[in-house]
Amino acid sequence: MSPPQEQPHPSRRQHAEPEDCLVLSELNPRMVIDHIDDEGQPLHVLTFGTVREICPKCQSGHLKLVLRQSAVRVAHLFCADCASCFDAHYPNGAPALTI
Repeated sequence: MSPPQEQPHPSRRQHAEPEDCLVLSELNPRMVIDHIDDEGQPLHVLTFGTVREICPKCQSGHLKLVLRQSAVRVAHLFCADCASCFDAHYPNGAPALTI
């Protein structure tokens, strides 16, 4: 009996296959977040971790996942550096942010 085969680096993330890559579309922040123009009130929006995708607009940081919540109408990916919002779907058209 031979020993089980091990991956050379099991903890390293494998390169994404083309069908795993996300297609990002910029969203108007006013369409996904309520009260974005309310200067007097701080906006409390929770993010749920950082994703592997880099912001296609500013190319400076990883996007953060924002799920629906009291002030958020649509789940989206958010860039904290340039304050842009993005929808994500797979190349086959299937939505990536739907639970």
